[in-house]
Amino acid sequence: MTLTGNWSYPTTIKFGAGRIAELADACAATGMTRPLLVTDRGLADLPITTQALDILETAGLGRGLFADVDPNPNEKNLASGVEAYHAGGHDGVIAFGGGSGLDLGKMVAFMAGQTRPVWDFEDIGDWWTRADAKAIAPIIAVPTTAGTGSEVGRASVITNSETHAKKIIFHPKVLPSIVICDPELTVGMPRFITAGTGLDAFAHCVEAYSSPHYHPMSQGIALEGMRLVKDYLPRAYADGTDLEARAQMMSAAMMGATAFQKGLGAIHAMSHPIGAHFNTHHGTTNAVCMPAVLDFNAPAIADRFQQASAYLGIAGGFDGFRAFVQDLNDSLGIPRRLSDLGVTAESIPALVEGALVDPSCGGNPIELTKANLTALFETAL
Repeated sequence: MTLTGNWSYPTTIKFGAGRIAELADACAATGMTRPLLVTDRGLADLPITTQALDILETAGLGRGLFADVDPNPNEKNLASGVEAYHAGGHDGVIAFGGGSGLDLGKMVAFMAGQTRPVWDFEDIGDWWTRADAKAIAPIIAVPTTAGTGSEVGRASVITNSETHAKKIIFHPKVLPSIVICDPELTVGMPRFITAGTGLDAFAHCVEAYSSPHYHPMSQGIALEGMRLVKDYLPRAYADGTDLEARAQMMSAAMMGATAFQKGLGAIHAMSHPIGAHFNTHHGTTNAVCMPAVLDFNAPAIADRFQQASAYLGIAGGFDGFRAFVQDLNDSLGIPRRLSDLGVTAESIPALVEGALVDPSCGGNPIELTKANLTALFETAL
């Protein structure tokens, strides 16, 4: 099977090895003549970023780059990015990288034409209608990891640097117009990033599948996304040059982000405040939280994971799936405890308060209260 395709769901996606070469064509299709490539500091000087900038420069599109992006991007990074966008006379954004670069790049394009503060557009009710939709710049997304799926998302996660709370900023037009998914860009990922980002995709699928909300399309996507991670993440981890595994993981990442329209849950409700307070890697944090959350949700999800396990080829129903998750974490070098990530017992009250206001709470199959979140953090610690 040739892993190349042109897809129009959930947006225009150019998928396949070597397709970064089509970056200038994508700019032309979206009307960009002077794009700003937004990425994180770690990627700024790497060959894949230089390659993308060379493509733009050769096409007469300039060499605009903004890379002042933290691992958990915040409103200060955003303000600097918007300033760079205006200073350079840019007319669109190429969001390039993992979750941090993608999320901030999308927000630079979103906020460049707005007059209200970014927190006014948090994903609450119809707050997104406050934005001037006509002022949102075009966005092209180029993922260089296989995890968050932000390239096919209509929102970004931005940390408030003063309160240490992660906020989801939503608008339908934040969905990139074109996505270039080139698995060759992920070949150089370190193994711990391959593991953490891959398990982020897995967590998205697991939580979407667990969510009590009605969305059968997302349910099916989540199930197949879990299978792709099960089959291909160990291969990508073992051999970073395995292009088939890299490609399948890029698909799994997009599937997870598409599926979680159905809802997320306690894994993300816990992970977001942990990341905001301790600057941990998001996908790795999700993976550490997952076993405890599966145990907590077992009364509500055991039957549906009986079906999932049969499809995934995992014996033992829910118990077999739970054991598989821990074995997978262990095989990928994931710590077993939150304390291994630097989380302290003293921080739990603040983390619980952050989790209670996180939108992910609403998608958990069992209601999340202060008491049971406290118990979850203590269990995972």
